[in-house]
Amino acid sequence: MQALNYWLLAARPKTLVVALTPLLVGGTLAYSETGVFHWLAWLAALLAAIGIQIGTNLHNDVSDYERGADTAERLGPKRATAERWLSASSVRRAAFISFGISFVLGIYLVWLGGWPIVLLGLASLLAGYSYTGGARPIAYTPLGELFVLFFFGIAAVAGTYYLQTMQLSWASIIAGIAVGLPAAAVLVINNYRDLDTDRKVGKNTLAGYIGRANSRYLYGLMLLLPLALILPLNSQPALRWLPWLSLPMALWLLRQLWVLPVDQRLNALLAQTAQYQLLLGSLFCLALII
Repeated sequence: MQALNYWLLAARPKTLVVALTPLLVGGTLAYSETGVFHWLAWLAALLAAIGIQIGTNLHNDVSDYERGADTAERLGPKRATAERWLSASSVRRAAFISFGISFVLGIYLVWLGGWPIVLLGLASLLAGYSYTGGARPIAYTPLGELFVLFFFGIAAVAGTYYLQTMQLSWASIIAGIAVGLPAAAVLVINNYRDLDTDRKVGKNTLAGYIGRANSRYLYGLMLLLPLALILPLNSQPALRWLPWLSLPMALWLLRQLWVLPVDQRLNALLAQTAQYQLLLGSLFCLALII
């Protein structure tokens, strides 16, 4: 049982809603326009997306340990490899198994969607590995937030929409940006919290370049801009404001970032930011189908 807890900590289940929300939005947007929903395609895409995220999380766990980023000074949650709960080889093996499961699921999705899904799937797998792998990991550059915005926003929503409709639309791309921004805000919190220890190991994240004060402004923009972006995507005037019910949570999160010291309390704020993305996406979906 303790070993299972260690694996769950390494997989970071609290962050998996970041993979779920864009698929909910992409599928619901497609259904609202066509009245058709392909459950098996959506479920396969969801499992593939979760597999890639778990693989990325596991690979991050072992890679950050090997690069010296997960030290005793780090304020984030404890990592399985750094704490020696799990061996580096077993965590790396599990990461590639997770990527492999997503690859197998992707074969079915390619059969449905053709070459566009081939390109999207391979790019997603490569990005998942490259996030903390290779000579120049994405997580060690200022591009991490852009990576999350694209793959956990635009690509996930538009890709899901495409699998349901076999076409793209500007609405799916804008909706992807809207749910990708709060997903990227999760990483803003992570890098804001770890700025000092990241600098010591040469991890030059966006927070390191713009500083903590500007990171707070960026975080606020990533929480609030989506509310404006999704307004024109619903043709029903009475319902288009429904996602704005998430505004109080956005303002509360932003205030928390401004008042909390840089300590372990930011870990809860990170998870709550992911929950905000789910709330925003769920309200948007509800507004589309009622």
